[in-house]
Amino acid sequence: MTDRTSVARTLDLNADLGEGVATSALDATQVDDALLAVVTSANVACGGHAGDASSMARVCAVAVERGVAIGAQVSYVDRAGFGRRRLDVDARTLQAQLLEQLGELRTHARAAGGRVAYVKPHGALYNTAADDPEVADAVVSTVLADADSHRQLPVLTLPGSALALRARAAGIEVVAEAFADRAYTRAGRLVPRSHDGAVITDPDAVVARVLRLESDGLLESADGHDIAIDARSVCLHSDTDGAVDLARSVRQALWAAGVVLVPFSGVR
Repeated sequence: MTDRTSVARTLDLNADLGEGVATSALDATQVDDALLAVVTSANVACGGHAGDASSMARVCAVAVERGVAIGAQVSYVDRAGFGRRRLDVDARTLQAQLLEQLGELRTHARAAGGRVAYVKPHGALYNTAADDPEVADAVVSTVLADADSHRQLPVLTLPGSALALRARAAGIEVVAEAFADRAYTRAGRLVPRSHDGAVITDPDAVVARVLRLESDGLLESADGHDIAIDARSVCLHSDTDGAVDLARSVRQALWAAGVVLVPFSGVR
């Protein structure tokens, strides 16, 4: 674990954007705009599970204007299931689909005067790549085959996952993240959304989790065990009611604790 007393206290906040998801108080565009005023990295839906040319162009433009890093949130091609269903896709087909999504987002990022700074799988692809080496390899192969990038893109993922291990072995930078609003198993994986309590929405609980993670490098699992997570980025989901207020509360609490919020990719 990093000695947090000997380094500058910085952290990245990321959120999934461009997914077309509204809340009870805000429409989808308002959710994106509000979160882009809070987070430092935006995981932009690239058309696989959600998003289209219009949403990608808009999110990229606002992100560039506000100095928010743009990340490609690649996924299984499954708009009907919002990318939350594991699909049986052969590795070559999956790689081609992910490269297409990445290329589409890069076009819009460049048009906005920015660049794609990292890759983060979404939903079922994220969770499957955490435990299935073959799926992890497909994501790794996508990053390695991404010849259009001026530099090899880092991968944002769960620490200790199959994707983290395979990416690091291939020479790809791995950025460990933690989830502020998702429950964990004691093995360090996310509790499936189908389980009660998988999503944490209480603002006080979420803020307390993030502050403990930042200060001690620990999160408590759903069954009460401490998990050590040395995360450089913290994810806040955008598709639940109150997400914007929750993100603002986390940002304010970190600022009050003396933590500087910056994109892990260095985009500013």
